Amino acid sequence: MRYTERLGLRLARTGSRLCVGLDPRPGGGGASDARDFLARVIGETAAWAAAFKPNMAYFEAMGIEGIRVLEELLALIPEDVPVILDAKRSDIGETQKYYAQGYFAGWNVDAVTLNPFLGYDSIEPFLDWEGKAVYLLAVTSNAGSADFQRQKLADGREVFQLVTDLGERAANEKRKTDIGYVVGLTNAGEVLGKIPDAPLLVPGLGAQGGDLAALADAARSAPDVINVSRGILYAGDDLGFGARARKWMEKIAAVYPV
Repeated sequence: MRYTERLGLRLARTGSRLCVGLDPRPGGGGASDARDFLARVIGETAAWAAAFKPNMAYFEAMGIEGIRVLEELLALIPEDVPVILDAKRSDIGETQKYYAQGYFAGWNVDAVTLNPFLGYDSIEPFLDWEGKAVYLLAVTSNAGSADFQRQKLADGREVFQLVTDLGERAANEKRKTDIGYVVGLTNAGEVLGKIPDAPLLVPGLGAQGGDLAALADAARSAPDVINVSRGILYAGDDLGFGARARKWMEKIAAVYPV
């Protein structure tokens, strides 16, 4: 089964587009506390999660123990919940081959985020993994996305459309790996009309102030997921992780239903 089909089934089963971000902030308790914390998050939010998204940077900040924590957490995630590893890797093809092997074969994650700005040959090592997917950074949620991603080209297109051209090329070549895009909710209203109807990973809801209305107006059919990290892990309210996840799932569904 292709990744897009599997993710679509998960969305249909749960009625949820919520992607739960797993971003452990290293603190005084170290890796052990981070593991216990995120194990509770996974256990309490899995019912509402369309996917989980561990962010590599937070685990790498804890050193080798953080990598061990990530491996342990991956084993705790239910098999029917896709895992999107937020790694944003970008390197020459030979190096990317080993990233792909590590993530897809070693850790068996379902999808990974990639920075495509080294060109097509830098993403090719990820493109022939059956049942897997990559999300190419297209228009991110930070203000700096205007520095490159949304710059106009001489032919009137914007730079991020060169990224989607890579995804369309892979689809036309009938590669085994599905291609999606990272599109920040804070900028979605300006760009969605130029993004193919492929799976989107959408950050920027909650703390970053993104507006779901942009997605509701886009008439998309792909299994898009909207990430929430801080709003579930570090909300500072009296709710548990599961209650926060359900609240965000319902908020998303009210505007952008499955």
